[in-house]
Amino acid sequence: MCGIVGYVGKKSVVPIIVEGLRRLEYRGYDSAGIAVAGNGDRLQVRRAEGKLRNLEEAIRQKPLDGTYGIGHTRWATHGRPTEENAHPHRDCTGRIVVVHNGIVENYLSLKKKLTEEGHKFTTETDTEIIAHLVEKYSASSGNGRHVPLEDAVRQAIKQLSGVFALAVISTDDPNKIVAARNGPPAVIGLGNDEYFVASDVPAILYHTRDIFFLADDDMAVVTPDGVQLSDFDGRPIQRQVTHVTWDPIMAEKGGFKHFMLKEIYEQPRAVRDTALGRVSQDTGHIFLDEVEISEKEFRAASKINVIACGTSWHAGLAGKFMIETLARVPVEVDYASEWRYRNPIVEPDTITLVISQSGETADTIAAQREAKSRGSKTLAICNVVGSMIAREAAGTIYTHAGPEIGVASTKAFTAQLTALYVFAMYLAQVRGVMTAEQARAAMLELTRIPGKLETILTHDEACDELAKRYQKVHDFLFLGRGIHYPIALEGALKLKEISYIHAEGYPAGEMKHGPNALIDENLPVVIIATRDANNPDAVLRYEKTMSNLKEVKARSGVVIALATEGDEEIKEAADHVLYIPPAPEELSPILEIVPLQLLAYHIAVRRGCDVDQPRNLAKSVTVE
Repeated sequence: MCGIVGYVGKKSVVPIIVEGLRRLEYRGYDSAGIAVAGNGDRLQVRRAEGKLRNLEEAIRQKPLDGTYGIGHTRWATHGRPTEENAHPHRDCTGRIVVVHNGIVENYLSLKKKLTEEGHKFTTETDTEIIAHLVEKYSASSGNGRHVPLEDAVRQAIKQLSGVFALAVISTDDPNKIVAARNGPPAVIGLGNDEYFVASDVPAILYHTRDIFFLADDDMAVVTPDGVQLSDFDGRPIQRQVTHVTWDPIMAEKGGFKHFMLKEIYEQPRAVRDTALGRVSQDTGHIFLDEVEISEKEFRAASKINVIACGTSWHAGLAGKFMIETLARVPVEVDYASEWRYRNPIVEPDTITLVISQSGETADTIAAQREAKSRGSKTLAICNVVGSMIAREAAGTIYTHAGPEIGVASTKAFTAQLTALYVFAMYLAQVRGVMTAEQARAAMLELTRIPGKLETILTHDEACDELAKRYQKVHDFLFLGRGIHYPIALEGALKLKEISYIHAEGYPAGEMKHGPNALIDENLPVVIIATRDANNPDAVLRYEKTMSNLKEVKARSGVVIALATEGDEEIKEAADHVLYIPPAPEELSPILEIVPLQLLAYHIAVRRGCDVDQPRNLAKSVTVE
């Protein structure tokens, strides 16, 4: 979950690496560091505890420069977030430095062995082990010949158990960065006489849009002359270059106070772009690009397994209602972090749908591989072209949300819901449950969602007023029924992630089985009570939800209701009402989550929290 940036070229390396780290700070912000060389091949290192601005101050007080180097922003796993434990980490000689994202599971046994061989360690981290291993193999030729850095790294990483993306430089082998991947993401950028290494695309997007992703067991040797790729055994390999279409400005705040707020306001575009071009307005036929699962296989599927983590899991849970309602196929939704540890039952005609914004979520990748090993074809919903999950899937439905920098996911979630709705329609059509005319009508409703989102965003002030009133409470409860229950979960998650207020999502019908005991005059209860007047089941759910609302009020609870425009009845029952435009039941979650995102955002801002970089969290969970 840490961020890595590396550069080799003719330009001054420090501004490039610091700029890249700033764009990767969402991946970790416990500490940061930089190591550069190129001026007389002298290796210079600066590190600082805390956020990147502390490293920038250290560089200002003690400048450094060079033409190649590596940098790192850390999310701590092994060792406290101190300057001492900040990356880059040196070997005993001080000529080799390493930056690392991942976990070395056998570092204690390696450390013991290296200590016995005379190595001295100065940090609590597992990463320092790698620097010492590279040092060991750099000096192990036995005949006085120079050992190329890539050969030493190759031998070192074969000793490691766990997952890692790393970059290494050595003054003994100047103007060279060796990068390797086994798990967490690593990207190589191709410029004009300059080359880049990074954990994620935004770090290098201002310098190049031509990139490729390293796959597991890939090693890249990056020099001013180009990039050489091989596997961990030294066999040459090739990877396809991707031209990134994101405008770099999309990764900037664009006048908004926080990335999160900017990304909330980008949701109309994200939903529009994800839906765009996936249905013929003439024939009603739905298209899924880059899907190698045949219509025959989709027709034969007895079940869809949805596997995801965090916000993506909430999207998958809402997708269950969409798929079962529209396509009439049973759906099971699992946390990726739990699924592969319970010896799951996977039938050959089961299709596994994996969902991940980054496409690099470690638990989801592991679950995807487990599903494939058990004979299931996997379909991915992902925001990053060329990511690991997308490469390993039999097909990918790409969301077109653009880069999401805020740690708390917003536009990626609504784009995932959009992709799930399109997939549900596709599956329904392929299985003969939905006609072309019905598909056209459903798609027409989807095309109206971006405009409705824009309407919701004009009511931002109402969410801020609620935030002003409830910013100091200690607990929140979010309730919903049916497809609205996952939105209650996501609303609670957004609030706890960025405001640090304890919040819980719950099925409204389960209140009497325990949570009613929590209700008093100090507990705000957010109740999702929207209604699709054209859907009898939705009307019944609304009536049941209204009963739950009145139960809360009878126990002196404070009710914040999320309701459909035109609902006057709910005004009489709730303390506060946030309205959204009417929409079909299966599309309403895309609208419902936006006021809850705004409520969480404004509460967090009023509490003085770091909205874009909440404590103890990172954007992409690339280690288990």
